[in-house]
Amino acid sequence: MSERSMILVLSCPDRPGIVSAVSSLLFETGCNIRDAQQFEDTETGRFFMRVVFDRLEQAKSETEIAAAIRELAEKLSMTFTLRQSVATKRVMLLVSKLDHCLTDLLYRWRIGELPMEVTAIVSNHGREHLACTDLAELPFYHLPVTRQTKMEQEARIWELVQETNTDVVVLARYMQILSDGFAAKLSGRCINIHHSFLPGFKGAKPYHQAHERGVKLIGATAHYVTSDLDEGPIIEQDVERISHRDTPDDLVRKGRDIERRVLARAVRHHLEDRVVLNGRKTVIFTG
Repeated sequence: MSERSMILVLSCPDRPGIVSAVSSLLFETGCNIRDAQQFEDTETGRFFMRVVFDRLEQAKSETEIAAAIRELAEKLSMTFTLRQSVATKRVMLLVSKLDHCLTDLLYRWRIGELPMEVTAIVSNHGREHLACTDLAELPFYHLPVTRQTKMEQEARIWELVQETNTDVVVLARYMQILSDGFAAKLSGRCINIHHSFLPGFKGAKPYHQAHERGVKLIGATAHYVTSDLDEGPIIEQDVERISHRDTPDDLVRKGRDIERRVLARAVRHHLEDRVVLNGRKTVIFTG
Protein backbone atom coordinates (compact mmCIF):
# COMPACT_ATOMS: atom_id res chain seq x y z
CA MET A 1 0.00 0.00 0.00
CA SER A 2 1.19 3.53 -0.83
CA GLU A 3 0.14 6.97 0.39
CA ARG A 4 -1.91 7.25 -2.80
CA SER A 5 -4.01 4.22 -1.85
CA MET A 6 -7.24 4.89 0.05
CA ILE A 7 -10.08 2.92 1.64
CA LEU A 8 -13.70 4.01 1.38
CA VAL A 9 -16.36 2.23 3.46
CA LEU A 10 -20.00 3.26 3.14
CA SER A 11 -23.54 2.28 4.02
CA CYS A 12 -26.86 3.76 2.94
CA PRO A 13 -30.45 2.84 2.12
CA ASP A 14 -30.41 0.48 -0.84
CA ARG A 15 -31.41 1.84 -4.25
CA PRO A 16 -30.41 1.22 -7.87
CA GLY A 17 -27.25 2.88 -9.13
CA ILE A 18 -25.14 3.13 -5.97
CA VAL A 19 -22.22 1.11 -7.38
CA SER A 20 -22.37 3.08 -10.60
CA ALA A 21 -22.42 6.40 -8.74
CA VAL A 22 -19.43 5.50 -6.55
CA SER A 23 -17.43 4.06 -9.46
CA SER A 24 -18.16 7.06 -11.67
CA LEU A 25 -17.15 9.48 -8.92
CA LEU A 26 -13.81 7.75 -8.41
CA PHE A 27 -13.18 7.61 -12.18
CA GLU A 28 -14.03 11.29 -12.61
CA THR A 29 -11.68 12.32 -9.77
CA GLY A 30 -8.78 10.39 -11.34
CA CYS A 31 -8.82 7.24 -9.21
CA ASN A 32 -8.43 3.57 -10.05
CA ILE A 33 -10.39 0.92 -8.10
CA ARG A 34 -8.19 -1.95 -6.90
CA ASP A 35 -10.74 -3.91 -4.88
CA ALA A 36 -14.47 -3.55 -4.26
CA GLN A 37 -16.88 -5.57 -2.15
CA GLN A 38 -20.57 -4.93 -1.60
CA PHE A 39 -23.56 -6.36 0.21
CA GLU A 40 -27.29 -5.68 0.09
CA ASP A 41 -29.18 -6.57 3.27
CA THR A 42 -32.64 -7.42 2.01
CA GLU A 43 -33.99 -7.59 5.56
CA THR A 44 -33.04 -4.04 6.51
CA GLY A 45 -32.96 -2.54 3.03
CA ARG A 46 -29.44 -1.20 3.51
CA PHE A 47 -26.47 -1.32 1.18
CA PHE A 48 -22.84 -1.71 2.27
CA MET A 49 -19.63 -1.27 0.28
CA ARG A 50 -15.86 -1.27 0.82
CA VAL A 51 -13.63 0.11 -1.93
CA VAL A 52 -9.83 0.24 -2.09
CA PHE A 53 -8.61 2.66 -4.74
CA ASP A 54 -5.47 4.44 -5.89
CA ARG A 55 -5.17 8.13 -6.69
CA LEU A 56 -3.44 8.25 -10.06
CA GLU A 57 -0.91 10.92 -10.99
CA GLN A 58 -3.57 13.18 -12.51
CA ALA A 59 -6.05 12.59 -9.68
CA LYS A 60 -7.65 15.34 -7.67
CA SER A 61 -6.41 15.97 -4.13
CA GLU A 62 -7.60 13.96 -1.16
CA THR A 63 -9.53 17.02 0.02
CA GLU A 64 -11.33 17.33 -3.31
CA ILE A 65 -12.12 13.61 -3.42
CA ALA A 66 -13.49 13.71 0.13
CA ALA A 67 -15.63 16.72 -0.77
CA ALA A 68 -17.04 14.89 -3.79
CA ILE A 69 -17.85 11.85 -1.66
CA ARG A 70 -19.56 14.04 0.94
CA GLU A 71 -21.72 15.57 -1.79
CA LEU A 72 -22.71 12.09 -3.00
CA ALA A 73 -23.31 10.99 0.59
CA GLU A 74 -25.85 13.78 1.07
CA LYS A 75 -27.77 12.68 -2.02
CA LEU A 76 -27.83 9.02 -0.98
CA SER A 77 -28.24 9.49 2.82
CA MET A 78 -24.91 7.73 3.10
CA THR A 79 -22.53 7.37 6.04
CA PHE A 80 -18.91 6.73 5.14
CA THR A 81 -15.30 6.64 6.29
CA LEU A 82 -12.31 7.49 4.11
CA ARG A 83 -8.64 7.15 4.95
CA GLN A 84 -5.23 6.44 3.48
CA SER A 85 -4.49 2.72 3.46
CA VAL A 86 -1.14 3.33 5.18
CA ALA A 87 -2.70 5.33 8.02
CA THR A 88 -2.57 2.94 10.98
CA LYS A 89 -5.11 3.08 13.79
CA ARG A 90 -4.04 3.84 17.35
CA VAL A 91 -4.92 1.03 19.76
CA MET A 92 -5.14 0.87 23.56
CA LEU A 93 -5.00 -2.59 25.15
CA LEU A 94 -6.76 -3.30 28.45
CA VAL A 95 -5.88 -6.45 30.39
CA SER A 96 -6.28 -8.04 33.83
CA LYS A 97 -4.25 -11.05 35.04
CA LEU A 98 -4.83 -13.38 32.07
CA ASP A 99 -2.48 -12.03 29.41
CA HIS A 100 -2.53 -14.68 26.67
CA CYS A 101 -4.52 -12.42 24.35
CA LEU A 102 -2.32 -9.41 25.14
CA THR A 103 0.85 -11.40 24.44
CA ASP A 104 -0.56 -12.70 21.16
CA LEU A 105 -1.64 -9.26 19.94
CA LEU A 106 1.74 -7.74 20.79
CA TYR A 107 3.56 -10.55 18.96
CA ARG A 108 1.42 -10.10 15.86
CA TRP A 109 1.99 -6.35 16.06
CA ARG A 110 5.77 -6.70 16.37
CA ILE A 111 6.04 -8.95 13.30
CA GLY A 112 3.86 -6.60 11.26
CA GLU A 113 0.77 -8.79 11.07
CA LEU A 114 -1.43 -6.23 12.83
CA PRO A 115 -1.08 -2.75 11.30
CA MET A 116 -1.57 -0.64 14.42
CA GLU A 117 0.15 1.73 16.80
CA VAL A 118 -0.09 0.72 20.46
CA THR A 119 -0.83 3.83 22.51
CA ALA A 120 -0.90 2.23 25.97
CA ILE A 121 -1.46 -0.90 28.01
CA VAL A 122 -3.86 -0.43 30.91
CA SER A 123 -4.41 -3.00 33.65
CA ASN A 124 -6.34 -3.12 36.88
CA HIS A 125 -3.45 -5.25 38.21
CA GLY A 126 0.25 -4.42 38.50
CA ARG A 127 2.79 -5.33 35.85
CA GLU A 128 4.14 -8.08 38.14
CA HIS A 129 0.92 -10.06 37.64
CA LEU A 130 1.52 -10.39 33.90
CA ALA A 131 3.54 -13.25 32.45
CA CYS A 132 4.17 -11.08 29.39
CA THR A 133 7.44 -9.25 30.01
CA ASP A 134 8.00 -7.72 26.57
CA LEU A 135 6.46 -4.36 27.49
CA ALA A 136 9.63 -2.31 27.96
CA GLU A 137 9.01 0.55 25.54
CA LEU A 138 5.21 0.59 25.82
CA PRO A 139 3.39 2.98 28.19
CA PHE A 140 1.89 0.90 31.02
CA TYR A 141 -0.75 2.22 33.41
CA HIS A 142 -1.79 0.39 36.55
CA LEU A 143 -5.28 1.61 37.36
CA PRO A 144 -6.74 -0.53 40.17
CA VAL A 145 -10.50 -0.54 40.53
CA THR A 146 -13.03 -1.33 43.23
CA ARG A 147 -16.79 -1.01 43.26
CA GLN A 148 -16.38 2.33 45.02
CA THR A 149 -13.75 3.71 42.60
CA LYS A 150 -15.14 2.34 39.32
CA MET A 151 -16.33 5.71 37.98
CA GLU A 152 -13.05 7.44 38.80
CA GLN A 153 -11.02 4.63 37.22
CA GLU A 154 -13.07 4.69 34.02
CA ALA A 155 -12.78 8.48 33.90
CA ARG A 156 -8.99 8.12 33.99
CA ILE A 157 -9.05 5.53 31.19
CA TRP A 158 -11.21 7.90 29.12
CA GLU A 159 -8.69 10.68 29.75
CA LEU A 160 -5.94 8.38 28.46
CA VAL A 161 -7.99 7.54 25.38
CA GLN A 162 -8.30 11.24 24.61
CA GLU A 163 -4.72 12.19 25.54
CA THR A 164 -3.27 9.45 23.30
CA ASN A 165 -5.75 9.99 20.43
CA THR A 166 -6.67 6.32 20.67
CA ASP A 167 -8.92 5.08 17.86
CA VAL A 168 -9.90 1.69 19.27
CA VAL A 169 -9.82 0.06 22.71
CA VAL A 170 -9.30 -3.70 22.90
CA LEU A 171 -10.34 -5.60 26.02
CA ALA A 172 -7.71 -8.32 25.86
CA ARG A 173 -9.25 -10.36 28.69
CA TYR A 174 -9.96 -7.28 30.79
CA MET A 175 -12.12 -8.79 33.50
CA GLN A 176 -14.15 -5.72 34.39
CA ILE A 177 -17.65 -4.82 33.23
CA LEU A 178 -17.71 -1.36 31.67
CA SER A 179 -20.38 1.03 32.89
CA ASP A 180 -23.17 1.97 30.48
CA GLY A 181 -21.81 5.50 30.18
CA PHE A 182 -18.28 4.37 29.39
CA ALA A 183 -19.53 1.79 26.89
CA ALA A 184 -21.52 4.52 25.16
CA LYS A 185 -18.44 6.73 24.83
CA LEU A 186 -16.57 3.86 23.16
CA SER A 187 -19.46 2.81 20.92
CA GLY A 188 -18.21 1.14 17.74
CA ARG A 189 -14.56 1.28 18.81
CA CYS A 190 -14.20 -1.09 21.74
CA ILE A 191 -13.68 -4.80 21.10
CA ASN A 192 -14.11 -7.54 23.70
CA ILE A 193 -13.36 -11.28 23.74
CA HIS A 194 -15.05 -13.96 25.84
CA HIS A 195 -15.91 -17.63 25.77
CA SER A 196 -19.01 -18.55 23.77
CA PHE A 197 -20.87 -20.33 26.56
CA LEU A 198 -22.82 -17.19 27.46
CA PRO A 199 -25.55 -16.81 28.56
CA GLY A 200 -24.90 -20.28 30.04
CA PHE A 201 -22.06 -21.02 32.45
CA LYS A 202 -21.81 -17.52 33.90
CA GLY A 203 -19.42 -16.56 36.65
CA ALA A 204 -16.19 -18.21 37.75
CA LYS A 205 -14.52 -21.15 35.99
CA PRO A 206 -16.83 -21.42 32.97
CA TYR A 207 -14.71 -24.18 31.40
CA HIS A 208 -15.04 -26.26 34.55
CA GLN A 209 -18.80 -25.72 34.44
CA ALA A 210 -18.82 -26.79 30.80
CA HIS A 211 -16.82 -29.90 31.62
CA GLU A 212 -19.30 -30.86 34.32
CA ARG A 213 -22.13 -30.58 31.78
CA GLY A 214 -20.26 -32.63 29.18
CA VAL A 215 -20.24 -30.01 26.41
CA LYS A 216 -18.87 -31.14 23.06
CA LEU A 217 -18.00 -27.76 21.56
CA ILE A 218 -16.16 -24.81 23.07
CA GLY A 219 -15.62 -21.47 21.42
CA ALA A 220 -14.96 -17.75 21.68
CA THR A 221 -16.70 -14.59 20.52
CA ALA A 222 -15.23 -11.17 19.73
CA HIS A 223 -17.73 -8.33 19.61
CA TYR A 224 -18.16 -4.60 19.99
CA VAL A 225 -18.91 -3.52 23.55
CA THR A 226 -22.35 -2.12 24.30
CA SER A 227 -24.37 -1.52 27.45
CA ASP A 228 -25.89 -4.99 26.93
CA LEU A 229 -23.32 -7.20 28.65
CA ASP A 230 -21.54 -9.47 26.15
CA GLU A 231 -24.34 -8.96 23.60
CA GLY A 232 -22.81 -6.34 21.30
CA PRO A 233 -22.51 -6.78 17.50
CA ILE A 234 -20.40 -9.88 16.80
CA ILE A 235 -17.24 -9.49 14.73
CA GLU A 236 -15.68 -12.96 14.84
CA GLN A 237 -16.27 -16.41 16.34
CA ASP A 238 -14.69 -19.84 16.30
CA VAL A 239 -15.25 -23.24 17.91
CA GLU A 240 -13.36 -26.44 18.60
CA ARG A 241 -14.72 -29.92 19.24
CA ILE A 242 -13.75 -31.65 22.48
CA SER A 243 -14.36 -35.13 23.85
CA HIS A 244 -14.96 -36.96 27.10
CA ARG A 245 -11.20 -37.43 27.38
CA ASP A 246 -10.60 -33.70 27.82
CA THR A 247 -10.09 -32.51 31.39
CA PRO A 248 -11.09 -29.06 32.65
CA ASP A 249 -7.44 -27.99 32.17
CA ASP A 250 -7.62 -29.18 28.56
CA LEU A 251 -10.71 -27.06 28.02
CA VAL A 252 -8.98 -24.02 29.53
CA ARG A 253 -5.90 -24.56 27.34
CA LYS A 254 -7.93 -25.01 24.17
CA GLY A 255 -10.12 -22.06 25.15
CA ARG A 256 -7.07 -19.80 25.40
CA ASP A 257 -6.01 -20.79 21.88
CA ILE A 258 -9.45 -20.03 20.46
CA GLU A 259 -9.65 -16.69 22.29
CA ARG A 260 -6.27 -15.63 20.91
CA ARG A 261 -7.06 -16.31 17.28
CA VAL A 262 -10.61 -14.98 17.41
CA LEU A 263 -9.57 -11.70 19.01
CA ALA A 264 -6.65 -11.29 16.59
CA ARG A 265 -8.94 -11.78 13.59
CA ALA A 266 -11.50 -9.35 14.98
CA VAL A 267 -8.88 -6.68 15.65
CA ARG A 268 -7.40 -7.13 12.17
CA HIS A 269 -10.85 -6.79 10.56
CA HIS A 270 -11.37 -3.53 12.44
CA LEU A 271 -7.92 -2.16 11.67
CA GLU A 272 -8.43 -2.79 7.95
CA ASP A 273 -11.90 -1.16 7.90
CA ARG A 274 -13.59 -4.44 7.04
CA VAL A 275 -16.35 -4.16 9.66
CA VAL A 276 -19.53 -2.16 9.15
CA LEU A 277 -22.18 -1.96 11.85
CA ASN A 278 -25.63 -3.07 10.73
CA GLY A 279 -27.93 -2.52 13.68
CA ARG A 280 -27.23 -5.29 16.20
CA LYS A 281 -25.15 -7.16 13.61
CA THR A 282 -22.07 -6.50 11.51
CA VAL A 283 -21.13 -6.82 7.86
CA ILE A 284 -17.59 -8.21 7.49
CA PHE A 285 -15.79 -7.71 4.20
CA THR A 286 -13.13 -10.40 4.54
CA GLY A 287 -9.88 -10.29 2.60
